[in-house]
Amino acid sequence: MSVIVYTESEKGKFKKAAFEVVSYAKAIADQMGTSVTAVAINADNTDSLGNYGASKILSVNDDSLNIFNAKKFASVIEQATKQEEAKVVVVGSSADSKYLAPLLAVGLDAGYVSNVIEAPSSVSPFTVKRTAFTNKAFANTEINTETKLIGLSNNSFGLVESGGSATVENFTPSLPDSGVSVESVDKATDKVSIADAEVVVSGGRGLKGPENWALIEDLAEVLGAATACSKPVSDLGWRPHSEHVGQTGKPVASNLYIAIGISGAIQHLAGINSSKVKVVINTDPEAPFFKAADYGIVGDAFEVVPKLTEKLKAFKAQNA
Repeated sequence: MSVIVYTESEKGKFKKAAFEVVSYAKAIADQMGTSVTAVAINADNTDSLGNYGASKILSVNDDSLNIFNAKKFASVIEQATKQEEAKVVVVGSSADSKYLAPLLAVGLDAGYVSNVIEAPSSVSPFTVKRTAFTNKAFANTEINTETKLIGLSNNSFGLVESGGSATVENFTPSLPDSGVSVESVDKATDKVSIADAEVVVSGGRGLKGPENWALIEDLAEVLGAATACSKPVSDLGWRPHSEHVGQTGKPVASNLYIAIGISGAIQHLAGINSSKVKVVINTDPEAPFFKAADYGIVGDAFEVVPKLTEKLKAFKAQNA
């Protein structure tokens, strides 16, 4: 009767979100008086999950799962859930998890609630809080199905170390034919992933051209941040589409989002609204982004950003 949690990994290493969903599942398990069983697919050092609350790990090792396939991954989690007789399943909010969750919900006949941000306020009836209307409102949602499927919003619950340990069992599920094959995967290298980043520095057309992008990259480097951009910037070819954030790009749920030279179109704001602290630097005091930001600087990015970067470098040097 444990809580099942799917822990995402890449090239054998767990993503930060994996530890967050385990931490969240542990909070549910404590409320229900049960334990957490984690499903790890082709992951190394699975013992690390025990520190965040998993007491049992079902380790799946299969070369055919080296590349994400929603149908196969959903089948693995479904079989693990049925084996453990779990009634609650927790996944993350990455593109992969959002892809497999509906398939998993159908397979388990489970009620699925996405964008959940808090531990259940009640487990009888099972009630969770989620964001709605592109993070402009909250909804307390009751799940009435026997099996519950929860999609935890990134950076909403945080990492909670419990100092525990977990037993590891090899799990060999039967894999269905998916009918889909991946020929190649192109990913940015040597960069912080936007999806996993705690800090994101983003630039817009106010940078005036790709030749000025060093302003963004220098600030991002000193903050250990991911770099991003607005839709017009990616449309103009200044930056790759993989860096485009917003409603039509990648959603961002970072702890700190710094927007430089971005006016704040509604589609952009909808995609970054889950970020906890938003900072905007813009010459136009009437830019829509100022209404959504927690902190704002009215000024020329070419003057403000280099000074900010230098101040941060000096602060890091003093505290090294």
